[in-house]
Amino acid sequence: MSTDSPRRRSRFRWIPTRSGRSKVVAGLTALVVPLAAMVGLASPASAAASATATYTKKSDWGSGFEGQWTVKNTGTTSLSSWTIEWDFPTGTRVNSAWDATVTSSGNRWTAKNLGWNGTIAPGASLSFGFNGSGPGSPSGCKLNGASCDGSTVPGDNPPSAPGTPTTSDVANTSVKLSWSAATDDKGVKNYDVLRNGAKVATVTGTTYTDTGLTAGTDYAYAVQARDTIDQLGPVSGSVSVRTTGGGGGEQPGGDKINLGYFTNWGVYGRNYHVKNLVTSGSAAKITHINYAFGNVQNGKCTIGDSYADYDKAYTADQSVDGVADTWDQPLRGNFNQLRKLKAKYPHIKILWSFGGWTWSGGFPQAAQNPAAFAQSCYDLVEDPRWADVFDGIDLDWEYPNACGLTCDTSGPGALKKIADATRAKFGANNLVTAAITADGSEGGKIDAADYAGAAQSFDWYNVMTYDFFGSWATKGPTAPHSPLTSYPGIPQQGFNSADAIAKLKAKGVPAKKLLLGIGFYGRGWTGVTQSAPGGTATGAAPGTYEAGNEDYKVLKNICPATGTIAGTAYAHCGTNWWSYDTPATIGTKMTWAKNQGLGGAFFWEFSGDTTNGELVTAINGGLK
Repeated sequence: MSTDSPRRRSRFRWIPTRSGRSKVVAGLTALVVPLAAMVGLASPASAAASATATYTKKSDWGSGFEGQWTVKNTGTTSLSSWTIEWDFPTGTRVNSAWDATVTSSGNRWTAKNLGWNGTIAPGASLSFGFNGSGPGSPSGCKLNGASCDGSTVPGDNPPSAPGTPTTSDVANTSVKLSWSAATDDKGVKNYDVLRNGAKVATVTGTTYTDTGLTAGTDYAYAVQARDTIDQLGPVSGSVSVRTTGGGGGEQPGGDKINLGYFTNWGVYGRNYHVKNLVTSGSAAKITHINYAFGNVQNGKCTIGDSYADYDKAYTADQSVDGVADTWDQPLRGNFNQLRKLKAKYPHIKILWSFGGWTWSGGFPQAAQNPAAFAQSCYDLVEDPRWADVFDGIDLDWEYPNACGLTCDTSGPGALKKIADATRAKFGANNLVTAAITADGSEGGKIDAADYAGAAQSFDWYNVMTYDFFGSWATKGPTAPHSPLTSYPGIPQQGFNSADAIAKLKAKGVPAKKLLLGIGFYGRGWTGVTQSAPGGTATGAAPGTYEAGNEDYKVLKNICPATGTIAGTAYAHCGTNWWSYDTPATIGTKMTWAKNQGLGGAFFWEFSGDTTNGELVTAINGGLK
């Protein structure tokens, strides 16, 4: 067994100088500033016998707008392909698009399906979007050569927003919602009920009881009206509610998520065990643990390290509850220790994380048969030997339709296919999450996949807002690896937390489904004479387990911070230059995350913290 695993320890690294940017469908250029609120402007076009197409202006920020076309199959047989044509007045144009190939001839625009989204089943709908400029609206719409009016009466307007829901009859596993009706010039047909941003039901009345919930858990609800031609109006205000039960008491971080990664290989050279979460005081201050990693091989979830996971025997002094493992007990290793941790701290929920930097290679094959992938993961996570340990699954695909350790061309829709299949298999009572890129650059990794579409099936995203810069650029320039914001002289535009979060929100990912990432380590160079960022270097600074990488608990003593830049700390000691987060910079980042309405924060990983858990404490305090 190795003393540590740098090949997996560097799982979050991006190497833009080696891999470059991935180009996405139809030259997508996503916004890096928050979009205005949805305005729900629908422009219907004249009815086709078996399909309709409806245009919606999703948002308008003055200098441009986001448009969306939705094709609905109203017939009894599947559509095998679709083509939409429309006219824009002079001065209005499509600048970039996603989920369709868009071309033009003069003022006539044509959108065709891609290879993966041409088929639409009876009753189903499919949307594609674009960023445009100009004040005009589409006219003369045709769908597959026929008129494509999405209304029965020309000029039909979408419904208004319903009233913000109120809650009643709150129980351990259910809650009743009520709201005031929306209005529409032609009549409201029904309402979509949204839980944490994802649709969970469609009802005709103005009440709904949501069941199958988890005790002692926070949920957010909103509703959205649909008129007689299936135009959706704006989403109502949101109401938050916590189900009863679940142990009671105030949760760490208030209503925010504080999630940490626990690595299975940490039990070797790092000598870091589940019990350390107790002795450091961290267990009382976190809400979730991601157990890293399970492998993804041949398109299926598999065990990552069987010895560390469920076979290693713990002595009494190493064990969470002070009881030694026996040779013949059915479950040992980290899984058994995590079971004991949950008994001691019942508020903690644990997810099994699959993939990571080294083990993402099986995801493209998984995307070819998402149902089989989801089944394999479910069978492993819900294995009777340890089913009670885990509350869900986390998928760390680095990166969908982009370059990480290797380059992947699975297509922009692959992540959504896997997300939908995994959610369908694991159901509403399990958590399904993903760790995702924070590359907010134009045409970068966020633009390469349908993160907004996939978010409908994920409970949240762990946005890896670190490792933006590091000593893989051996000569520098020195730069903080986890900048919160941009700054003059930053080596790559879009490589900072604020730009990444803004881009994801602009694409339609709800803020509450985004967690800000914190690294419990630093990235560093050697041969540096300049204290401020932007200096030249000769290579990677020496590290305990990996050159250019060192734990916070070490750096705080051997190279204390000498300054801050873009919301994170840096340190110059001798000829070494490091950047890392401290309790003070974490406090700044948590305030920013709360102001952005994010769902909380997560960190990589526990063993980089001090023995008294000062970074975990800073996250917990900052989120309250």
